[in-house]
Amino acid sequence: MASNETGPGVPQQRHLPGHIAAALAGAGGVADSAGQPWAGRSLAGEHAKIHNFEDDDGTASGAYLAAIAALREGTGDEAGVVASLASARVFIPIVAQLAEDAEGALGLSSDKQADMALVTLKAADGRTAMPAFTTTAALAAWHPDARPVAVYAARAALSAVAEGAELLVLDPGSEFTFVVRRPGVWALAQQYGWVPSYEDGELAEEMVRAAAGFPAVRSIDLVPGRGVAARAADGTVVAGGGPGPELQVVLYLEDGLDAAGVQELVAGLQAQWSRNVLFGERVDSIEVKLRRADR
Repeated sequence: MASNETGPGVPQQRHLPGHIAAALAGAGGVADSAGQPWAGRSLAGEHAKIHNFEDDDGTASGAYLAAIAALREGTGDEAGVVASLASARVFIPIVAQLAEDAEGALGLSSDKQADMALVTLKAADGRTAMPAFTTTAALAAWHPDARPVAVYAARAALSAVAEGAELLVLDPGSEFTFVVRRPGVWALAQQYGWVPSYEDGELAEEMVRAAAGFPAVRSIDLVPGRGVAARAADGTVVAGGGPGPELQVVLYLEDGLDAAGVQELVAGLQAQWSRNVLFGERVDSIEVKLRRADR
């Protein structure tokens, strides 16, 4: 049987897990992101701080830089980079957006009211992405007119979810851009640990169990998809940080299936997987590769 591939799979629209929806509902409420009430606080006094980043020098988190360096050197992985973001500060770009205009002198249009808006991007596959920057210098180089707002990366991930963004893009336009894909964004927003789908043993068990009803499937391998790798500005390829496809599913099939049979089998498997809650939460995008099973 000759090998065959399906193209990158963009997942169907998914409903937010209840815990993320609850976190979004609570944002901007009577308590801060740590659950501490605003009531009774005072900003007076020598040691009072208006926010957590008053003394921030605008440079990148040391843990993040170390994780990126390890990834680029081949001694680290994507999970390590996302883990380093759990306690890291990032900058979200905010830009002025004309909300209402008015006719001024000589009939010229003039700004009457402007709002500040989050910036979002469109990924190559059409999905919405939110940019975030590890340094003020990187943000200024990318968009000189944007205002940097310092937040913890977990809060940036929650904002991405609120904006309908499935990707969090770190340092676009810089020497190396790292993309946190949807499952990693959700994990950051919930402040949970994240394991890439291609290394997720629990997910593999679920997918193998779903394939048990298809006798032509002899075995399954889960490996990084072609879209996991990223390319740095100097042209070097890095084994992580790409936007996807994230997961490659290698199906080892018995001989004897014609093209129609293969197509029906793959469609049936994908339908089974898409109904699995674990798959929906932990897989960003997939591609399927077909191989002949060894006798």
